[in-house]
Amino acid sequence: MESLHVAVVERRVARLDVAAALDFVSDRRFGGIATFIGHVREHNLGRVVTGISYDLFEPLALRTFRAIYERALAEVGAPLKLYVAHAKGDLGIGDPAVVVAAGTPHRDEAFRACRMAIEAVKHEAPIWKQEHYVDGDSAWSEGCSLCEEQRESERAGAAHGESGLDHHH
Repeated sequence: MESLHVAVVERRVARLDVAAALDFVSDRRFGGIATFIGHVREHNLGRVVTGISYDLFEPLALRTFRAIYERALAEVGAPLKLYVAHAKGDLGIGDPAVVVAAGTPHRDEAFRACRMAIEAVKHEAPIWKQEHYVDGDSAWSEGCSLCEEQRESERAGAAHGESGLDHHH
């Protein structure tokens, strides 16, 4: 029985499948299933968004997803089923960008594993997001590849009585 499913889904070929995620993590042993579904939103940082393009290095992304499973398993224990899938390519408003689902015997472990997995995907996976705006402009997200640099900046600012930058991803 498989305990992990990881995937990168090219948007030109298919959409992320939430039902498949739920089906994968469902198990007669499990009373807890937690999911996170990230969708493309129409506003970000005060700008109207028309879509997003995701690019990623697939072999490393899949390896990162597998490492996330190993950490989740060490934290919450077995049995655990985890499903992690991320979209690649051009997405429109409302399209699913990422699906994470965790199944465990109890809800606490399911919530913890799901939360840990999505946060690790956002902070560690080699995934780059470019937002496209209604005015025709676009910008690469200063997401989690810059997290450590931002934390250092926030610490330095706090030491001087300044507020830190908002962390939006």
